Amino acid sequence: MEKLKKSFRTTKIPDNVNDGFETLDEYRARWRSVRIIYFTMFLMSLAFSIILTGIWPYLKKLDPSAGKEFMGLIVAANPLGQMIFSPLFGWWSNKIHSIRIPMICSLTLFTVASAMYSSLELKPDNVKYWMWASRFLIGVSSSNTAVCRSYLSDATRLSERTNAVSMISLAQVLGFIIGPGLQALVTPLGSDGIQLFGGGVVFNMYTAPSWINVVMSIGNLIMFMPAVFEERRVAAREIMIMQGKTSEKETWKSIKPDYVSAWTLIVAFFVLVFNFVLLETLGTSLTMEQFAWSNEQAVHYMGILMSVGAIVALITFVAINPLCKFFPENQVLIWGGFSLMVLGRVLYIPWGDGPPKVAEVYNVTIPLTGNSTLDLTPDDEIFLGCPRTQQWCEITPALTLSQFIIGYAFTSIGYPIGVTLIQTIFSKVLGPRPQGVWMGLMTGSGCLSRVMGPVFVGSIYTRLGTYWTFGLTSVMMLVSMIWLLLSRKRLIPPIYDTATAAADPVELKDLKKTDIEQNGMSSVGAAIATGNLSTLPYIDEAEATDDKQIGVSAEGHEEMSHLLNAKNATIVAIGRSSDT
Repeated sequence: MEKLKKSFRTTKIPDNVNDGFETLDEYRARWRSVRIIYFTMFLMSLAFSIILTGIWPYLKKLDPSAGKEFMGLIVAANPLGQMIFSPLFGWWSNKIHSIRIPMICSLTLFTVASAMYSSLELKPDNVKYWMWASRFLIGVSSSNTAVCRSYLSDATRLSERTNAVSMISLAQVLGFIIGPGLQALVTPLGSDGIQLFGGGVVFNMYTAPSWINVVMSIGNLIMFMPAVFEERRVAAREIMIMQGKTSEKETWKSIKPDYVSAWTLIVAFFVLVFNFVLLETLGTSLTMEQFAWSNEQAVHYMGILMSVGAIVALITFVAINPLCKFFPENQVLIWGGFSLMVLGRVLYIPWGDGPPKVAEVYNVTIPLTGNSTLDLTPDDEIFLGCPRTQQWCEITPALTLSQFIIGYAFTSIGYPIGVTLIQTIFSKVLGPRPQGVWMGLMTGSGCLSRVMGPVFVGSIYTRLGTYWTFGLTSVMMLVSMIWLLLSRKRLIPPIYDTATAAADPVELKDLKKTDIEQNGMSSVGAAIATGNLSTLPYIDEAEATDDKQIGVSAEGHEEMSHLLNAKNATIVAIGRSSDT
C-alpha cells in the first residue's frame, strides 16, 4: 500500500513551473484541491445524466396521468435552477473570499434533493410536483459548478490553465457518458426492486441511480473538509510578482477586463452548447424519422454512434493542450472548434434524392377499430418513418446516413475544442480578479441553452422540419464564427510585463544610515516589492565609515533574496555585513 501511495505522490515540481514560486508541499496541496474540483464537476454531470433515461418511466409509474409535457418541465427544472442560482453562488464565493462554505452548502442540498428524488416511491400527494421540486433543487445545488470554474482560474498558473480547463471539461464529459451506463447497470433490479427498513426505502431501477448520487455526494462533502481541501489561490499572486505590485488586490484592480471579449465568449458559449444539446435532444427521434428505424434499432445504433463519438471527444480533450503549444488558442478555437461545428450543422441540411418514408400515426391517421385481429400494433412497419402529421415530411428531402455520421463526427471533435477554449480564454481575459460572478454568467448561459434546446425542437423541428432546423442552426453557428474572427485580436489574453528594473546584478553599495533612521525600512521594502533597487539610499564609498553605514543581517539578506528570486530578479548583495 505504501508503494502504491508513493507511485501517486508528486515527488518534484514540473520543470516548467519550478521557479521558486511555491514549495513542493504547497504545489501538492494546490493540485490536490484542483483534483477535488475535477471530481465535483464529474459528480454534477453524473447527477444530470444518470437519471435522464429513467425519468419518463419513473413518472409514468408514480403518476400515470402525467403527460410528456410535464416530463419536459421536469427535465428542464435542473438547468433552470442552475441558470438562476449560478451567478448568486459565484457572487457569494467572491464576497467571502472562499469556496469552502458555498461548496459544503451546495453539496448538502444536493444530497438532500437526491434522497428526496429516490424517496418518491412513498408516493406523497401531488408526487409529480415533488419530482419537479427535487430536480429543481438538484439544479440549484449544481450551481456550484460556477464556483468550481472560478476557483480553477484562481488556483492555476497561466501556463497550467489550458490543460486544467481541458481536464475539467473532460470530467464533465465522463459524467455524461458514465451516467447512462450506471442507469443500465441497475436495470436488473426491476421496477419493484428491494424494500429496506420496512418499505421506507425502495432500491429499484429508478431510485438506485439517485441513491448512488447520495453516497458519492457524501464522499465529495468529506473532500471539502479543512483536513483535506486547502484553498491555494496563485493566479493573482503570480501576476503581482510579474508586475512588481505590492498586493494581489492592487494587481487585479489595475488590470481592466475587456468586457466586449467577455460577453462575446459568453454568447459564443451559449451558441455552442445550444447546438450540441439540440443534437443530443433530437438525435434518436431524428434517426427514427429519417431512416425509418424502430425504437430498438434507434437505441442500438445511436448507442454505438454516441460511444464512438465519446471516445473521439476524449482523445480531442487530451490533444487540446499540445495543440495550443503550436497554434494560438484563439485560432484553435475558431478554426478547430467553430469551423467544425459549422460544417457539422451544414451537413445536416438534407440532400437526399427524395423525402423520407412517410409513416402513419398509431390511433391518429389509422384509428383503432376495436377488433384485435384487424388492428395493427404500434411496432408495425407502417408506423416507422416520418409521421404523416408533420406535413413537411412529404416534401422535404431525407437526410442520408453518411451525412448524418460525418456531421456527428465533426461535432464530436469541434465541440470539445470549442467548449474548452472558450472557458480557458474567458478566464485569462478576465485577468487575476475574483471570477465567481462571471463564471456564474458563463454557466448560466450554458444552462439557458439546455432549457431552450427542447423548446426549439418542439417549435421549429416538429412544425417546420429539417431545412429550417439545421438551416437556422447553421446560420447561428456561422454568424458566431464570423464575430469571433472579427474579435480575434481581443481574444488574446493580456500580456503581463515582468518587472525589469532588477534584471541586472546590483553593485555592492552601502545604505545611508540616516535615511534608514528617518524612514525606517519602508524605503528598502518599497525597493524590494518593486524590484527597483536603484531607489535604495546608497552612499558613496568616500562617505562610508563604520558609524554611517548599515548592513543587512544574514536572515534579512536571505529573505530579500527569496523575494527577488520569486520575481525572477537577480541579487548579488545589499550592503556590507555589520552588527546592526
